[in-house]
Amino acid sequence: MREHLVFEAHSSYALGVLFTPGGETMISAGMDGLIKLWAVPGWKPVGTLQGHENSVNALSLSPDGKVLASGSTDATVRLWSLPEGSPLHTLRDRKKTVAAVRISPDGCRVAAGSYGGRAVVWTLDGKQETAIAASKKNLSTVTFVDGGVLATGGLGGQILLWALPSGEPLIALPGHETAVLALRALDGGRTLASLGYEGVARFWDTKSWDEVRNLQLTSGPGPAGAPAVRGMAFAPDEKTVAVAREGVVQIWSIEEARLMEELPVSTRAVNGMAFSPDGRWLAAGAADGKIRIWENS
Repeated sequence: MREHLVFEAHSSYALGVLFTPGGETMISAGMDGLIKLWAVPGWKPVGTLQGHENSVNALSLSPDGKVLASGSTDATVRLWSLPEGSPLHTLRDRKKTVAAVRISPDGCRVAAGSYGGRAVVWTLDGKQETAIAASKKNLSTVTFVDGGVLATGGLGGQILLWALPSGEPLIALPGHETAVLALRALDGGRTLASLGYEGVARFWDTKSWDEVRNLQLTSGPGPAGAPAVRGMAFAPDEKTVAVAREGVVQIWSIEEARLMEELPVSTRAVNGMAFSPDGRWLAAGAADGKIRIWENS
């Protein structure tokens, strides 16, 4: 991949990026409390969503691209109508930072994971459906495995699976050290991918919950106690994964367990990444408030 563009997006950390299903818009979130919409491929601003009172830490889109969910340090989840960007609902549970949000594959529900270890599921019309005391430690990631299972991860390193809508515990998956940074359902929900603070990606069969593959992405921790990795983004074909480390984004082949490419980043940390739906673009938000765009050549 070749670097295509670097541009100022937020006045502080750019914490998350994603693309709409059609690929015509990129959406970014920042520590400045703003959500911004960017035209693709021109990369010009086409809208700003304001409402959060603190850092916007996470974004998720409904499968049809019509509803955007955002989670914030202001302890709210906000739902927005796209493309116009009008607010739909403000969802609150407790006064804790919302670190993760995810809209379900059927587009009917949104889940949030918060500091304090609580996971909450609402319907998209704003009704709370399930509240789970998932952990005594902070959650950093949530995902729907399918319509009936929610996965949560965070400090402590366990991946916990919960039945929906009951919130009953199903199984705990061990294997990560210190913390789970990211979870992603792949292959139509048949595989769950997890990324650990220690720099290992693990892949789990969602019928047996056996670990079927793992990728050792690093040879040790990051500098000065920083995590060995910071995040991951899967290409649309799910055969390659981009992994953020201090000062570099790495592109890995999953099947071959091979590092294919390294993309240097001249800043302390990359905080969020996403591939465009056609795989042409890789976008990454970073600690300097800039977004970096690479083109798949």
